[in-house]
Amino acid sequence: MKPSQTSFPWLRRGVIAAVVLGLLAGGVVWLRQPKPVAVLAVEVGRGLVESSIANTRAGTVEACQRTRLSTIMGGRIELLNVKEGDRVRKGQLLMKLWNDDQQAQQTLATAQLETTRRRVVEACTAAEASAKEARRQSELREQGFVSVSREESARAEADTRRAACQTAQADVASAQARVGATRVEQGRMHLYAPFDGRVARIVGEVGEYSTPSPPGVPTPPAIDLIDDACLYIKAPMDEVDAPRIQPGQPVRITIDALPGKTFAGRVQRVAPIVSAVEKQARTVDIDVSFDQPDKTGPLLVGYSADVEVVLDVRKDVLRVPAAALGEGGRVLVVEGDTLVEHRVRAGVSNWEFTEVLDGLKGGERIVTSLEREGVKAGARVTVDAPTAAKP
Repeated sequence: MKPSQTSFPWLRRGVIAAVVLGLLAGGVVWLRQPKPVAVLAVEVGRGLVESSIANTRAGTVEACQRTRLSTIMGGRIELLNVKEGDRVRKGQLLMKLWNDDQQAQQTLATAQLETTRRRVVEACTAAEASAKEARRQSELREQGFVSVSREESARAEADTRRAACQTAQADVASAQARVGATRVEQGRMHLYAPFDGRVARIVGEVGEYSTPSPPGVPTPPAIDLIDDACLYIKAPMDEVDAPRIQPGQPVRITIDALPGKTFAGRVQRVAPIVSAVEKQARTVDIDVSFDQPDKTGPLLVGYSADVEVVLDVRKDVLRVPAAALGEGGRVLVVEGDTLVEHRVRAGVSNWEFTEVLDGLKGGERIVTSLEREGVKAGARVTVDAPTAAKP
């Protein structure tokens, strides 16, 4: 006789209870498991990596030629031949101080020069006549018509007249020197452009007194003249980077006044000294030229600029974003839904990408949001926005 299905009710109840307990235990374990961490990840790819350094403080657009002109002597401004912003040619008169007294001295010296020249004509004409008379007396003595004393007297007269002619000629040279000296004195009261350029600034107006700069006293110049046809960038670089900078290295230039534009250039000069503008802020100035100065457009001297010196370039190499690289070359790779730590050997790097020499393969996904809480090796994750590395 077979037992009925209701013969062992306790057995059925036990099975049900076991199932319920199993489900409860599984639920508790599931609830206690940490929730997956949301991360950002990118695929390891190939591309360009550059090693570069940038200036520590803002650089400045400078003119290749710039001179701050002042007269050698002080005086009242009589003539201002230019205005700020004017373009001038080399040798053009820019400013003149009052010098009527010097002009009077030059007029006097010129008149004395003319008088001296006339004296030369008079003295040298008389000397020539005396020389002819001396020759005539010599011929007459040879013929016995005059005495020796008469011949000697005529010869002495000729010598005297010749000396007077030479003295008058020397007086002309002296008078010419005096005229030259008066011109030099007047030159102390004039300012001429030493090169083609543009007037950047003028200190003083007509009628005001212009004072030259004595040694050691920083008096503002009368006229600030710049050659804005030739411009370059002067930028301070950290002293620790200076040994890696050499003339000829390529650079990228950005100018605050021209956002969104980048200009190519080259290092032209590295300063031979270290500047200590502030304590603990020692820098080395570099001069940078534009590769295509005609493509920069109008620039103003004094614009602030930044310079990025390219030290090394790696093309088509395996790379990872700099944000994905942790301390000691640590990266977190997404394998399934778990993070696995890898150690990489890095090559050339900058603030955007780092070259990978060993430790990763192309196509692997690595975490870039290392700063998020719970992001560590072994953590379960979900990828918020998996993307490919930029080319």
